[in-house]
Amino acid sequence: MSSSTQLQPAAAATLAQWHGLMQNNDLRQLPELLHPQAVFRSPMAHKPYAGAPMVSLILNTVSQVFEDFVYHRQLVSADGLNLVLEFSAKVDERELKGIDMIRFDEAGKIVEFEVMVRPMSGLQALGEEMGRRLAPYLAAAQN
Repeated sequence: MSSSTQLQPAAAATLAQWHGLMQNNDLRQLPELLHPQAVFRSPMAHKPYAGAPMVSLILNTVSQVFEDFVYHRQLVSADGLNLVLEFSAKVDERELKGIDMIRFDEAGKIVEFEVMVRPMSGLQALGEEMGRRLAPYLAAAQN
């Protein structure tokens, strides 16, 4: 991946909207950016979470859990439909770094959103807080 590669125009427009939502810490418009069958891959769960409503719920919740969230770098794939965003944040005074790996379709909709986080202490703090907030929803979704 090269940082000089550009996203396809529709994906770039979606990314600009995503950055605007994150900057305002208001993800109410997120469903408009998601493909109906979007998938979220969590750093804590072995099975992906499917469907735009679930992806939106998870990303809305994580945006409330993270403190001092900042994106640092972005890397784009040669096809212009895949993106890696490096970020840092805090959860309960634990600092963490991570990446969001986002795949777009040709229309610019987010079809896959995968998160990886380090170090383990930050991941555990994130997992505990997300689990506490989402347990009833995720239990229902896994059945």
